[in-house]
Amino acid sequence: MQVILIKDVRKLGKKGEIKTVKDGYGQNYLIKNGLAKPANQKNLAELEHQKKKEKKLDAENKEKALEIAKKLEKTKFKFVVKTGANDKMFGSVSVKQIKEKLEEKGFSIDKTKIELDHPITNLGFHDIIIHLYHGVDAKIKIEITK
Repeated sequence: MQVILIKDVRKLGKKGEIKTVKDGYGQNYLIKNGLAKPANQKNLAELEHQKKKEKKLDAENKEKALEIAKKLEKTKFKFVVKTGANDKMFGSVSVKQIKEKLEEKGFSIDKTKIELDHPITNLGFHDIIIHLYHGVDAKIKIEITK
């Protein structure tokens, strides 16, 4: 029996895949528990329609992410920090502070999308990568001054 998975099923497949399973497993477990539906003409047509819709939505989201990336890369970000002897910074610039600076400039980006390899503890220019979407990253340059 062939079924279309509605949800991810461990050790079987991911949502939207068509799988061949034994009749009893398909009827008594997968379909009964709402994990799959039979792979008939109607359901296959519905799956194709859903995949086209998701592909279109994915393309739109990627296009929006590319636009945001271009704007981010053109924007300058400057942090003024307190320093001690020999221009040594007190503390560091954190992901939270970078997120707040992005929001000041009008960008609403989740802090989990900001990649910071190590804490920024010295003055100068630093490159930060922001993951906006699958395969779309923006590289921003921030300046730390006293």
